[in-house]
Amino acid sequence: MERNADVYLFGQILATRSILLRDGFLKPDEYSEISEQYFLPGGETGTAATVLSSLGVSVKMDGTWIGTEVAPVLREFYKDKTVDLSLLTFRQDDPGVTDTVVIAGLVRSPMGRFQTLFSSGEKWWGTPAEEDIAGCRAAGIDPYFFGESQQAAEICVRLGIPYVTIDCRHDSYLHRHAAVNAVSHEFTAVQYPGMSAEEILGLMQSETDGLTVITQGGDDMLYGRRGEGVKRMAPFKVDVRSTLGAGDTFKAGCIYGVMQGMSDEELVRFASACSGIAISRFPLPLHPPTLDEVNGLINGK
Repeated sequence: MERNADVYLFGQILATRSILLRDGFLKPDEYSEISEQYFLPGGETGTAATVLSSLGVSVKMDGTWIGTEVAPVLREFYKDKTVDLSLLTFRQDDPGVTDTVVIAGLVRSPMGRFQTLFSSGEKWWGTPAEEDIAGCRAAGIDPYFFGESQQAAEICVRLGIPYVTIDCRHDSYLHRHAAVNAVSHEFTAVQYPGMSAEEILGLMQSETDGLTVITQGGDDMLYGRRGEGVKRMAPFKVDVRSTLGAGDTFKAGCIYGVMQGMSDEELVRFASACSGIAISRFPLPLHPPTLDEVNGLINGK
């Protein structure tokens, strides 16, 4: 039987129109000059696949159904990379899922039709299968696809394959069984209003044996496991060109760390370095961090 990839990814895969502005963010009724613009693979899972491939990892991914506008972008981009697209459903009756992101340094504004898509009552994503996950060393699961996301996690648990997820509540199946749940400040602000990051971390630690990480942009990351106190780590200081893909790259770094058996401190530092390199360049898909670059930032080179 053919060996599966190192990592299985399930979640959001799309094509992103990214627009980098030259002189600050959009202002009403004022002209803005475009510095650079691209149409490249994106989404939480698509970006993680790009980064993991750059780190030397083979990836098999599934998730969003791919339409006629998105398919040629993905096929051309990944043709020379260690990313297997064979699980994806390619449709001929729909252009597919895209988004547009306007960026100026630390500020970005994503635009899309996700509220319309998710409220349509129609399924537009794949279904995970045990044979596609078996034999992988680690997995990454986005929480957005309801029962199918949990199904992917259940398969991982059954097979003993550690998985990384993002932005999952403390009382969710995905959080309770994850090797790592990387939670953003944007998520905690909505889900846990009025609670401090320390309080949220404590709540999340109490519900899992896995590692919880709360990222806070340029502020300290908080992390820890059940029974531990709050651990802190400052993010790497870099010149920010674009924050697009920062969180997705952090997730990819966590997956790599799990796959390599890193300690919690090593994993958080590695994921932070991946994200630091990502935000220092644009566009991320064309310039993903390499293992040498990540290790160089960690070691101060």
